[in-house]
Amino acid sequence: MGRRAVTARPAHVFICGDPALDLTCTLRARRTERVETLDAPDRLDAWFLQSGLADVVTPAETADLNQAVALREAVYRLVSARLGGERYDDRALALVNETARKAPVMPKLTAKGGRWVEATPAQVLSTLARHAIELLTGPDAPLLKECADAECTKIFIDRSRGGRREWCGMDSCGNKIKAAAYRARRREAGLR
Repeated sequence: MGRRAVTARPAHVFICGDPALDLTCTLRARRTERVETLDAPDRLDAWFLQSGLADVVTPAETADLNQAVALREAVYRLVSARLGGERYDDRALALVNETARKAPVMPKLTAKGGRWVEATPAQVLSTLARHAIELLTGPDAPLLKECADAECTKIFIDRSRGGRREWCGMDSCGNKIKAAAYRARRREAGLR
């Protein structure tokens, strides 16, 4: 039996402060080389589980993946409009509201006092749409920021003291920007 080459897939990240924002980050570098992390139904399943919204999820199908991508783009358009002080896109608004109308995930209390969630993709998407609505209408809405890295398009909630957070995360964009600034200062000073 021959071996197949396996292409490394980007890991899912959860650094934005809200599951709806983390969903929007599944398409990275929107202004440059787009990197799609939801490229197959099993990747959507993995995202659902890694997000903590469900402990077990019914395996997603292509239709679920298409719905998730549509919801992701709708949420991104609404959050971007909020950041830009613009009017919400009617189709994005309708999609988020329609998705939120469906049954959300329903946590159960286990006999040992833990929380357990079994869900369908539609239930997780409904829960994500509800998160988006709460985010855009709640106390975190004024705290929304886009990463200061010009190549990054992640939007996050800045809960830092003084509201000075600039990057989606230090491990990704913050360190990259700081290292580039350091190298530029060294070049200007004629140092290597």
